[in-house]
Amino acid sequence: MGKGRGRRAWCFGALIVAWLAPATAMAAEPPSFAAWLAAFRAEAGQAGLTEATLERTLHGLEPLPEVVEKDRRQPESKLTFRDYIGRIVSEQRVARGRALLREHEPLLARIAADYQVPPEVVVALWGIESNYGDRTGSYPVIAALATLAYEGRRAQLFRSELLHALRIVQEGHIEPARMTGSWAGAMGQNQFMPSSFTRLSVDYDGDGRRDIWQSLPDVLASIANYLAKAGWNGKHTWGREVDLRAAAAVAPVDGLKVKKSLPEWQNLGVRRADGHDLPPVALQASLVTTDDGAGPAYLVYDNFRVLMTWNRSTYFALTVGELADLIGNG
Repeated sequence: MGKGRGRRAWCFGALIVAWLAPATAMAAEPPSFAAWLAAFRAEAGQAGLTEATLERTLHGLEPLPEVVEKDRRQPESKLTFRDYIGRIVSEQRVARGRALLREHEPLLARIAADYQVPPEVVVALWGIESNYGDRTGSYPVIAALATLAYEGRRAQLFRSELLHALRIVQEGHIEPARMTGSWAGAMGQNQFMPSSFTRLSVDYDGDGRRDIWQSLPDVLASIANYLAKAGWNGKHTWGREVDLRAAAAVAPVDGLKVKKSLPEWQNLGVRRADGHDLPPVALQASLVTTDDGAGPAYLVYDNFRVLMTWNRSTYFALTVGELADLIGNG
C-alpha cells in the first residue's frame, strides 16, 4: 500500500510539473522592443532592404503607446445605418464634392476614360477617406506599423505591412518623415495600406513617384485603379434604394448571397424608392436591408461588391454609393 501511494504521489507530482512548465514558459517576458527591432531589421535585410534604407527608417525607432491603446479599444456602441450615413454624408461634404468634381473635371475625365470608373465614385471615396485630403492622419506610419507588429495581436499582418512601407521608402516614393497616416498605417489622401500602395497606386503625373500624399493626379488615379483592378464594371452603377412596402415577403431574403434579376425582383413587388417600376433589364441584383429592416433597403449590383473590397462593410459601401450619387447629380 505504501509503495502504491508513493508511485501515485510521484505520478501526480510529475503531472503538476508538466502542467506548470508550459505556463511558466508562457509567463516569460516578451523580448524588448529593441531586441524585436534588431531581429526584424535582420529579417528586412534578408528580404532585400538595403542597409541605407534600414538606417533611414529604423534608427532610433520607438513604439507608440497610443497606437496600442487605439488597437485594443473596443467600440462602445453600434451605430444604426441612419446614424452612420448621417455622420458621413453631410450637406457640406456633398457640396464640396460637387465643387471639386467641377474644379477637376478635365483630370477626372481622363481618369474615367483610362479606368472606366465614374468621377463621382472616385470623388466620394476621396471625400470619405480623408475629407478630400484635409484629414490624412498625423501618425508616423513606420513607427505605428512597428508598434503593431511588436505588440502581437495581429503581429504577422503588420510585420508584412511594415516591410512594404520600407520598400516604398527605398523605391523613392516618399521620405520617411513625410510618410504619415492613421494609427493603423493607412496612408495618404486615399488611405492605402502599404501593401495596397505597392499593388495599386499609380504615378499618374509621370514624375517617377507614386505620391498619394500630395499629388492629386496620383491620389485620384490610384483610387480608380484600385476599383478597376477589383472588377468595376463601367456599364453599370452600384445599386439603388428600393421600396419594399408591397414586397414584405421578400424582406427576410436579405444578403449578398442571393441574386435575382431586376424583373424577378419586380415580380416580387420590389419597386424604386419613389414607387415606380424597376428598370426592365436582366441585371442581377441582391437585396440589402439595414437596421433589421427598419432602415432603407437597397438592390445592389456587382459594383457594390467591388466597393466592399475597399472596406468589408455594407454600411461603408452603401454610403459611398449614396454620396457618389448625390455628388454626381449636382
